Amino acid sequence: MTPSIERRSLVVTITAGEEAPERCSQGFTVAAAATSAGADVSLWLAGESVWLVTPGRAAAFDLPHTAPLDGLLDLLLGAATVTVSTTSAARRGLGDGDFVPGVRIGGAAAYVEEVLRPDTKAVSF
Repeated sequence: MTPSIERRSLVVTITAGEEAPERCSQGFTVAAAATSAGADVSLWLAGESVWLVTPGRAAAFDLPHTAPLDGLLDLLLGAATVTVSTTSAARRGLGDGDFVPGVRIGGAAAYVEEVLRPDTKAVSF
C-alpha cells in the first residue's frame, strides 16, 4: 500500500518514447505512482513520447518487468492531466483528433504556468 502524501502537485515531463523505453516507462510509472499516492499530477509529453498517446501505441509498447504502458496511461487519463506539447505534435503532423480521448495539446506558456505554481515539483524523463 502506498502511503498517502500531503496534497501537492507534480508535473512530469517525458520526452523519450520507444527509442528510449526504460526512460519513457519510468516517467509513466512515476506519474502513475504519484497519482495513486494522491498527488495532483500533470503529465506533459514532448518529442517522441507524443506517439504513445495515439490510438494503439501504448498497448504496443512492451518493456519486460514493467507495468503495461496502456494500463498506466488509462490510470493517468482518469486521474491526471495529460498534455502533448503543441510544437511536438505539430512537428509530427498530429492534431487534436489524432490522440486518445482525454489528451489535450498545450504550449510553453501553459507548461511554465503549471511548474511555477506554489507547492509544485517538476521532474523530467
